[in-house]
Amino acid sequence: MTQTPEIPCIVFDDVVAGYKDFMILNNLSFQVRKGSITLLLGPNGAGKSTVLKTLFGLLKPQQGRIALDGQDITGASQTDLLARGIAFVPQGRNLFPQLTVWQNLELGGITLGAKTTHERIPEVLEFFPRVKERIHSQASALSGGEQKQLEIGRALLLRPKVLLIDEPSIGLSPILVQDVFKLLKRLASEGTTVLMVEQNVKSALKIADDAIALESGRLVLHKPAGELLSDPHIERLFLGGAAPKAA
Repeated sequence: MTQTPEIPCIVFDDVVAGYKDFMILNNLSFQVRKGSITLLLGPNGAGKSTVLKTLFGLLKPQQGRIALDGQDITGASQTDLLARGIAFVPQGRNLFPQLTVWQNLELGGITLGAKTTHERIPEVLEFFPRVKERIHSQASALSGGEQKQLEIGRALLLRPKVLLIDEPSIGLSPILVQDVFKLLKRLASEGTTVLMVEQNVKSALKIADDAIALESGRLVLHKPAGELLSDPHIERLFLGGAAPKAA
């Protein structure tokens, strides 16, 4: 009996996207498997963060199609995408600094309603013991690492099917980076699809299942992450001058 192929979680099909007349993604096509961690690689300006922003509806494709679990989501609103289970943790700090940890989490669950949010906050805080200890502190009083954990926790309130995360290790100590990576690995093992951009390439490849390399908004390779760990082109892919396209 022939087995039916699994529908990819995410599909980019010939996507062109950018800002006004400046296109960053150029006829980009790729697929992401359900329950996998996929790492986006490439030099600065390659389009990695633009992929996440386009998938989350912050940028509208000028051309092409984006699908989630086989359903067309091209041009969908962020409200619709959140309802479909996509959560985004952008680069940098995106908290309300004068509000407490608890209040920031409440705002993260605004689409869920107060009852569901309050039920889920204790569950999310179990992932982040240090943040839990500081539940009544202002977000501005947290360390950089604690703030990043709070941002991730806020996204997890939604119990996302897809987690988009951009440079999670920036400003974190090596120990906290490993904690975040372990959490992403755990989420993927429980069925969450993770699409991430990360400057700490070698460490990220150790937890990733697949790697996608971009150059000038185009796909230059897509292969299992483990194969790239020993690839001599990995530094060139990250720092500039992408490797020749895989056959």
